[in-house]
Amino acid sequence: MRVQNPPLASDLMSTARSFGNYDLAAALADLIDNSIKAKSTRIDISLFPVAEDVTVRIRDNGTGMTKETLIAAMRPASANPQDVREPDDLGRFGWGLKSASFSQARVLTVISWQGELINAARWNIDDIDDWGMDLLEGADVLDLLDIDITTPCGTEVVWTNSDRLIDLGGGSSIVDALTHVIAYANRRLSLVFHRYLAGEVGTRLVISINGTILQPIDPFMVSHNATQTLNSEIIDMANGSKVSVQPYVLPHFSKLSVEEQDRLGGSEGMVRNQGFYVYRNRRLIISGTWFRLVPHGKLSQLTRIRVDLPNTVDSEWRITVDKSDAQLPVALKRRLQEIVKRFNHRSVAVHRKKGVSLNQPNVQSVWLRYSKDGQICYRVNREHPLVARLLELDELAGNAESVLRLMEVYFPTDRFLHDAAGVSINQCSTTAEEYEALIDQCLINYMQDCEGDAEIDGFLVFLRSIEPFASQWPYAESYVRNNTVNKWGMKNGF
Repeated sequence: MRVQNPPLASDLMSTARSFGNYDLAAALADLIDNSIKAKSTRIDISLFPVAEDVTVRIRDNGTGMTKETLIAAMRPASANPQDVREPDDLGRFGWGLKSASFSQARVLTVISWQGELINAARWNIDDIDDWGMDLLEGADVLDLLDIDITTPCGTEVVWTNSDRLIDLGGGSSIVDALTHVIAYANRRLSLVFHRYLAGEVGTRLVISINGTILQPIDPFMVSHNATQTLNSEIIDMANGSKVSVQPYVLPHFSKLSVEEQDRLGGSEGMVRNQGFYVYRNRRLIISGTWFRLVPHGKLSQLTRIRVDLPNTVDSEWRITVDKSDAQLPVALKRRLQEIVKRFNHRSVAVHRKKGVSLNQPNVQSVWLRYSKDGQICYRVNREHPLVARLLELDELAGNAESVLRLMEVYFPTDRFLHDAAGVSINQCSTTAEEYEALIDQCLINYMQDCEGDAEIDGFLVFLRSIEPFASQWPYAESYVRNNTVNKWGMKNGF
């Protein structure tokens, strides 16, 4: 005997709120996917507080939907993940619109128009009776819009009763909490859709959030002249699909501005953002992971590998409902591990080969090179500002001078020559944090010497005359101009 045992409508739709690992950025990304599929070239997102609630509107200028198509799109699980889809289709499960929206709000309204025809459908989790959905047509729909329609076709998604969109813990106001999540969403969406925003697929996609146009964040800095674009590889999958692997080695931090490094590293820094960047139809799925093939490390932080997947390998890569994660197929692990190890050597080389020149005219080097009686020797430059200040502070005790002489006289020359004969010898790698600490110390010394009358321009002239800053000037200048006014209270001389 067979009996019908369908799920309870309200319970299933409430459960859909926990599908995936959505935050605001991930939820918006799912809706943007739908707009891209609908051939949209512009998507305008607005989020604004209404009393104790937040209303979210996502409007595009895509092809729009007929009433029948709209009803189908609002149906839970409206697609079979095993079905063959168009090559540019960014969906899979048929849950994206619903699960993404309900992860943030309790009421989902979708308005769509094609010419004079306009329809709307609404799910309200608190008012679902035997799968009943509100459907509106014609003039009744216009009252749902807050601004007039300006495109021949399009769709607007509206979230209300947004009980999960912001966290008001800690006594923060709705405006403050909303500002925080919008700032994160701006950055995340600028990364996830950077290839669309840059026009890689033809017409540039325009996405605005509360009037701010998103700018692409390219994690590979392809346009930077110091980025190394290495040879790509094509991996054939068992079902005949092809996966493209394109490695990049990013520039050393000293060749970047503070803003560029911040865009590359984000809140977690460069180390945590190295690794694979997996794209599905040019849409970023997962970023900054080695899939446990190799450990994260400072010397490999400049290696980033772009992996392009077609939507025909979703099951092998186990793309999640919220399209924020994927799993590396077992069959590819060894192949990708070989690729990673080969390209990480290039990243290590960029880190270790970044040195400074000795005896530059008008620049105080850290070491001075002397030639006497056919022999070469090196001494620490006592006139380097940091060294000179150390000697001044230790003028009476003389310990600093003794330590410098100890380092010079007992430098392991024999061991150095032996190592140099067999392998390449490089300086120790320097992180951006260590480099910035040196700048800060120089700034403290400079301000003390100026007795409170220090200006940025004067400090920059001073800094450019000493190493290691002269050889790594783009980052040094950018750090000073972006940090010294607020951090140290220097006068802005420009």
